[in-house]
Amino acid sequence: MKKQHVLIMALMVLSLLTIGCTSKASVQSQATKNEVSISYVKLPLNVPSIIEKKETLFENAFGEKDVNVTFSEITQGSKMTEAMAAGSLDFCNALGGTSAILAAANGLDIKVIGIYSRAPEAFTIMSNDADINSITDLKGKKIVGPKGTILHQLLLSALVSEGLSLDDVEFINMGIGDGLVALSSDNADVALVAGPAVTQALESGNHVITTGKGYLDATIVIATTGDMVENHRDLVETYMGVHDNSLTFMSEHPDEMYALVAEETGISVDAVKTMYPWYDFNPKITGKDIEELKKTQTFLIDNGMLENEIDIESIIMDMTK
Repeated sequence: MKKQHVLIMALMVLSLLTIGCTSKASVQSQATKNEVSISYVKLPLNVPSIIEKKETLFENAFGEKDVNVTFSEITQGSKMTEAMAAGSLDFCNALGGTSAILAAANGLDIKVIGIYSRAPEAFTIMSNDADINSITDLKGKKIVGPKGTILHQLLLSALVSEGLSLDDVEFINMGIGDGLVALSSDNADVALVAGPAVTQALESGNHVITTGKGYLDATIVIATTGDMVENHRDLVETYMGVHDNSLTFMSEHPDEMYALVAEETGISVDAVKTMYPWYDFNPKITGKDIEELKKTQTFLIDNGMLENEIDIESIIMDMTK
């Protein structure tokens, strides 16, 4: 009995030492994180990012923790997640739900920690043909737009709502800018247009057939890695605190906000004021947001862009207050 007692005591001491070492290693791991990299995307109208950058909110908050901040101007969602997988990007500020799902399906330990924006009215289907005014009018028409994006998803959803499919139109994969050129030169009947390009297209005589309202929420997310949440939670909380501060600034200083956004994007103040109400920047992740991400995953699977379904809830880790 005495030997057993000694053995039990020895195991308890070893266990405590192991826990102590693990905790110490965790603290050391957090202490060695002295730089964070954040993606910076200002368009289509990413107001919080612009305010955070122009007002140096991230630099000020992380500077208090002796953490340096670098910005990566990566505009493509797939490039953002590639950088995150390579360890050169810690936070995706304004990442399309499509890109987040595809990255998770490809093995990236990505976590959605908040919603960046919902902006169904900022995504449109447009034409300069006076005879094309409804979704049913799209049948047989040449439509240009970026494949695998929210705009592509909008087109599919709109067609399905009228009993049509992509087989009923001639869809050509093309960027928004090139799509508008094709539309103006009569090389396309319809174009998928988003963000500031919408106001530019309207000024050029095009009209909106439909927006995303009623079809999708155009969910854009804020994302980081599981490692950041697990081992550097204080930095994730600091990040989200800064994001909250940018939203407060937007609410309390609207005129200054419009001016800063116009200066950064080259869009007129009037155009910024027109587009700003299209966006919902509430970061809280709701049940509806999760359902929208599930709809996005279905869209990807149905269109051959995703083979294996993932558990959407597994990549959600709401870090909002």
